[in-house]
Amino acid sequence: MSEEIQAKIGALEAEMLRTQKNKATNYHLGTLKAKIAKLKTELINGPGGKSAGTKNAERGFDVTKSGDTRIGLVGFPSVGKSTLLTTLTGTRSEAAAYEFTTLTCIPGTMKYKGARIQVLDLPGIIEGAADGKGRGRQVISTARTCNMILVILDASKPVTHKKIIEQELFSFGIRINQKPPDVKLQKKEKGGIGYQEIATQTE
Repeated sequence: MSEEIQAKIGALEAEMLRTQKNKATNYHLGTLKAKIAKLKTELINGPGGKSAGTKNAERGFDVTKSGDTRIGLVGFPSVGKSTLLTTLTGTRSEAAAYEFTTLTCIPGTMKYKGARIQVLDLPGIIEGAADGKGRGRQVISTARTCNMILVILDASKPVTHKKIIEQELFSFGIRINQKPPDVKLQKKEKGGIGYQEIATQTE
């Protein structure tokens, strides 16, 4: 099924390349982009918009960790993650004028002051990603393996997009720009579990 969809996408992309861009063809090109976006969404979610199985969705992408540190590029579809990866690392990641161009995790490596930094171009996430929409759980699971997450935003879109992405990451246990809780566990030789708090707890 996925091979059939990919073949359809390839045929539509080829037709876009053959079509000369002008006022007369704008509507046709827009229709082709919409069809490609729909097929790519179906490729991600499955027929009827059903997401992939929970087990596979939560596993993340199988990308070997390399270099001294790992940075994940996270953001909505079509905000420039692939272009940034190509610029920073020279690794070609497909970029196009429609959503869901990147369907898997594309790794690249850049060097900075002697350090080898692995950069991951992750597929775009959508609102509700933490609940399993699209490949959201896979994307966020892979993001959790990163030492740093770089949120990529479209400057022409509302600032609320940043809050949506932060909330999706928060819902999956990733705290952006926050200190970890000051919690200490001390093993006891005997007795049960004891709990002490120094500051007043709000929750």
